[in-house]
Amino acid sequence: MKNEPTTSRLNQTTKSADDDSIDDVNKKIIALLQENGRRSYVSIGKEIGLSEAAVRLRVQKMLDDGVMQIVAVTNPMEMGFRRQAMVGITVDGDIEYVAQKLKDIRQIDYIIITAGRFDILAEVFAEDDESMLELVNRQIRKIDGIDRTELFTYMRLESQRYDWGVR
Repeated sequence: MKNEPTTSRLNQTTKSADDDSIDDVNKKIIALLQENGRRSYVSIGKEIGLSEAAVRLRVQKMLDDGVMQIVAVTNPMEMGFRRQAMVGITVDGDIEYVAQKLKDIRQIDYIIITAGRFDILAEVFAEDDESMLELVNRQIRKIDGIDRTELFTYMRLESQRYDWGVR
């Protein structure tokens, strides 16, 4: 994975693409920021026909509303996290309770409630095998309601994209 200094992501858990705050102009802004999260408001404004101030206001509103985030995306391997995995979690009880408890674990970067073989998928990262064992065995599996976990260790991050656009 190449290191990208910054990028933007839509937070689809908070807003949908049909929401009134995501008009065609905002979609263009999002698409441009997905290409380059460091692009200037002046440059965006010139491309879409708005002033810098208007772009700044629109971006700030989308950030405040949780429509998108602008974040630095790093390669975990380059940051010293030699182990990444997806953890499939089967829950015996309240899935939302377990998901809330998982949010407290810093080494989990996203949590998805699913339908299918697992109730929850959680992406985790650790410095090494021992840290991964501690994370899964002493933190994740200790949460009340977790029946079973299955670890899918990443061998290599082949691709990670955030420029998938808007609809």
